Parts: sequence; C-alpha cells; structure tokens
Amino acid sequence: MTAMMSQLMETLVLHPLLSVTSVASLATYMYYQRQVVGRPRLHCKPGTNFHKLLDNITLFKEVYRPTLWCWEARMQTILASVMRRSIPDIQYNREIFTFRDGGQVGLDWTCDQGDPDPSQPIVLILPGLTGSSQSEYVKSLVNVAVCELGARCVVFNFRGRGGHTLQTPRTYCAANSDDLKEILDHINHQYTKAPVVATGISLGGMILGNYLACMGDSARSRLVGAMLVSTCFDTFEGNRSLELPGLNLMLNRHLAHCLVDSIREVRHLFESHRSVELDEVMTSRTIREFDTTFTAKVFGYSSVEDYYTDAKLSPKLGLIKVPTLALNAEDDPFQPGASIPTGGAEESSHVAILTTRRGGHIGFMEGILPTTCHYADRVFKQYLAKVFSNIDVLKTYK
Repeated sequence: MTAMMSQLMETLVLHPLLSVTSVASLATYMYYQRQVVGRPRLHCKPGTNFHKLLDNITLFKEVYRPTLWCWEARMQTILASVMRRSIPDIQYNREIFTFRDGGQVGLDWTCDQGDPDPSQPIVLILPGLTGSSQSEYVKSLVNVAVCELGARCVVFNFRGRGGHTLQTPRTYCAANSDDLKEILDHINHQYTKAPVVATGISLGGMILGNYLACMGDSARSRLVGAMLVSTCFDTFEGNRSLELPGLNLMLNRHLAHCLVDSIREVRHLFESHRSVELDEVMTSRTIREFDTTFTAKVFGYSSVEDYYTDAKLSPKLGLIKVPTLALNAEDDPFQPGASIPTGGAEESSHVAILTTRRGGHIGFMEGILPTTCHYADRVFKQYLAKVFSNIDVLKTYK
C-alpha cells in the first residue's frame, strides 16, 4: 500500500497538470455529492388525505442525481431543451375552438386508436410563455401520458400560438384564466364520463394556478387533479431574477424578442387599441418591458405592478381545492428557491410542492448520459398514475 502511494505521489509530482486536474475533479465530485445530489423535499400539510396519497409515491423518496457534467441552472434549462429536440413531432387532430368573444385557438388532440373509450382519462396540457403543442417539453409529457398512462391528451395552444393566427386584439396573460375556463367547460361537456387532469408548464402553470384559485370548490367538477411544472409563484421575484446580468438577462431578452415578434406579425389588430403604443411594444427588450407596454394594457391593468400583483400565486394557495402538485427546482432562474411558497403548501389541504436542489427551468436532466425523458417526466408519470388509480377517493377530498 505504501509503495502504491509513493508511486502515485511521484506520478503527480512529475506531471503537475495531472495533479491539478485530479484535485479539481475530486473537488468537483465532492461538491456534486454534497450540494447537488439529494432527495426531493415534499412540502405538504401532514395528515391530509393528499399528503397520504403523495407519501406513497416511491420516486419522492429516491435521490435525484442531476447530470454530473451539467447541473448549473441555466445549462440545465438550455441543454434539456436541446436534448428533447430529437423527439419527433406528434401527429395531432386539431380542433379549432371559438371563444365567446370571437377569438380562436387550436386544441391539439392525440389521435385515437380505434373507437375512443368515453371514460378514458384526459390530460389537458398548457404550454409555457411562447410554447405550443410541438414544444419539446410538451411532446415529452404527451408521450408519457399516452404511451405509459393510457390517457388521451389535448394541448391548449394559447391565442396566436401553435400556428393558428390571432383573430382578435386579445392574447393571453398569467393572471387571466377566462379562456381556460371556457376550454374546460367545453371538454367536460364533450366528454362527460372522462376524468380530466390539467398540467401547466411555466406560464401555463400560472394560468392554471390562477384558474384553480379563482374557481375554488367549483373547479372540482371540472378537474380531478392538477400539476404545475416550473411555475413562477411570485412574479416580482421571478422578474427580478431574470433581470440579473449575465445568462439570466440573456434568457429574458430572448423570450422578450419572441414575444415582440409574435405581436409584430399581427400588429394590425392592435393599431386601434386606445392604450397600446405599438412603437413602444416593438422596442421592448425584457419581459417586464413587454408586460408594461403591452400585456398590462391589453388586459386593462393600470400598471405592470397591478398586473404582477394579480398574477401572483403565492398568497392564493389556500383557495385551491383541487389536488395539485407543483414541481420546482430551487435554482430555477424564473423562480428563485427562497421565494417558492413552501410554507403556504404546508398549510394547504390541496396543494403540495416538490422541490429539488437543482434542475433549472423545465430542465431536470439526470444521468451521465441524459435521454429525452427527464426527472420531471418521471414525476409527472408517477403522480398522474396515482391520481388515475384514486379518482373516486380524490373526489371526496375536502
């Protein structure tokens, strides 16, 4: 043993670069084991029926190991999207849904094999800020729901998204769930025997969360369960984080550029809008600037602060009466860990928040060689499987 140690020390002395590399690798691995790897934390009110149901999910007791060479939040966010781009586009059946105000959206349904079962569970998916039914993270969840859970999926492409041109001078925002209410009423009317679970990702989770809080007990007649993925609960803290210099601000500006482009294509619809100055909208460089010049004004808010206050989910968790699981990474640049309302979840009878140390924003890659199926997909699978097997019990939750 002594001879081996002496030989190792001699090798390191003769090859200083190898020595530095070895020490750096060991330090990195130790940091990874102590600060990155860890069991997720379930924040839920003890003793409730919902807590008992979630406590039986095996994945929640297992260690989450983010990809060893890519655990940094922004890299997780970006590379997870890149990895999922290999998922083939899904062939949907598109239903054009017309709202009461004349606006339209595309509802993309997964294709039925043979005669549809009227009692087959339905999973409604709400994409993120600039997403659609072909967004890589949406396709991943759709494949899990259809292939592994035997559900029928429908993706709610927001107004102007998913390739369906905006028809009226109204888009969508985090605080307004009127469109979602009409969509859910339509689905429940069309499939009276099918239990429905809704899943919202990022902005889609904010819209879904505000719907659940606004509807309270009455939402129970429309949904048996809900899931939120990488949802921003505190709009003020989320925007502050995204405006930090560096990669956060780069992500922010990329999304703002996409939002501005989407309005540029249909600016003729808003030229007669009394409060919208389109030249100001076109110069927006951050999400806050876009919300200030466009979103807040289109939806009738006096300021962007009023809009963000209305959209904020943190103080509304107690109003939600549909069993709802949220998955958030504590390093999510869109929702800093310190502002995740874990305390509110621990006082709520129907909301639970599962947090991981790492994962970024809709990232959650894992394994040395990550595949297109990530940790969030596995949480989605096991949670929905538990919901579908306990539908009668969930309906009795008070």
